[in-house]
This record gives sequence, structure tokens and C-alpha cells, in this order.
Amino acid sequence: MGNLTFSISGKNANSTRLDIKARQFKFIADEDASFGGLDEGPNPLEYLLAGYASCLNVVAHLVAKERNINLRGLEITITGNDLNPAKVMGQPTADRTGFQSLDVQFEVDSDADQETLDSWITEVRGRCPVGDNLANPTPIKISVNQLIEAN
Repeated sequence: MGNLTFSISGKNANSTRLDIKARQFKFIADEDASFGGLDEGPNPLEYLLAGYASCLNVVAHLVAKERNINLRGLEITITGNDLNPAKVMGQPTADRTGFQSLDVQFEVDSDADQETLDSWITEVRGRCPVGDNLANPTPIKISVNQLIEAN
């Protein structure tokens, strides 16, 4: 398997809602009323947390299969902590814009002992590409193309 590329596209429905396409899937990101939205979908930060949890789920099952760990069930809860909205709202702050930390909790239904689970989760953490993108600087190139209406 060679290198992979993924992409999404989104079109704004209003100032807080983005209608998103990823392959054949369509979904909505919106803000709740406290940020001026209509709460018609999860907000961008909730999608970030969900994307991380989903990636951890896939890698957790992959690694469990490779290690012959019987994983009967898995629940993942991720909490983003101490986000200060000041910078988003254009107010001066020394705080970063994003979460100060993420807490990831796994609830595992397995016969494996704690030592096996600890080794398993260490490998899962190291192999999750979303976690890698969150934990390490990833270059981001942003370009702007102005739409010009035809007369």
C-alpha cells in the first residue's frame, strides 16, 4: 500500500454551518446557540475529538487482532480541556486557541491482563495517524481563491 491522500470539501450554509462532503458522505458542522449557531450538527471541535476516537478504535482493533487479544467491546471517551474562546472571538490572550490537553479514556471488555493492555494501548497510541497529527506539528498550507462573477 502506497501513500494515501484524503480530502473533504465544505460549503457554508450560513456563518456557523458548513455542509461537508467526504467521498459519498454528507454531513453538517454547526455551532450551538452560544456561538451563534442553530446546533444542526456537531461543532468542529467535536468532530476533531470524534475523528481521533474513530481512529483509535480502528487501530485498537487492528493491534488487538495482530496480538491475539480478544477485544469483545471498547468504549472511548475523549475530553478536550481548558479551551479559552478569547482568541477565537478576537480578544487578546496568551492562551493558545485550541484545547490545553486531551484526556482519552478506554473502557475495554477483554480477558487480557493489565500488562498486556498497557502494552497494547502504547502501540495503539503510536500507530494512530490522527493522534500523530494532533501530537506533532503538521505543515498546513492555506490558499485563497477569489470567486469572480461573470458579467
